[in-house]
Amino acid sequence: MEGNITIKLQQKSIDKIKEICAAFDNDSGELINVLHKTQEHFGYLPAEVQELVASELNCSVAKVYGVVTFYSFFTMIPKGEFPISVCTGTACYVRGADKVVEEIVKELGIKVGETTADGKFSLSCLRCVGACGLAPVVMVGDRTYGRVAPEKVKEILAEYK
Repeated sequence: MEGNITIKLQQKSIDKIKEICAAFDNDSGELINVLHKTQEHFGYLPAEVQELVASELNCSVAKVYGVVTFYSFFTMIPKGEFPISVCTGTACYVRGADKVVEEIVKELGIKVGETTADGKFSLSCLRCVGACGLAPVVMVGDRTYGRVAPEKVKEILAEYK
């Protein structure tokens, strides 16, 4: 993890993680579900959260870390208030998703995988969102934009500024 920033979990955060684990009977077989719920609550899964989950589910930190790093849905880096995901699957890529990504990078001044300094936007690429007929597709949070041309990027971002 870049920077190796250590965070100190507040008691209410510790209690929330324990509550989530207990809701799944502290069963290590429910690790993925526990991680989904935990990330849903905190927005990301830093090392300290992973360690507490491992402890509560009585499994190794290595197992938790392995799951977090294997599945692209999970993140150890905080996402922006408005996470932007660009589909770079075959249909989207062929229809210019790379140019859309370039335009977002230019507009926000961040690279894929980064978050803006103000914490407002983060940028990631996905393999396929299942909306190939709308290619190229951009998602901002839960909102989907289809047939996005580089020229539309400024307009989309303006909705969130």
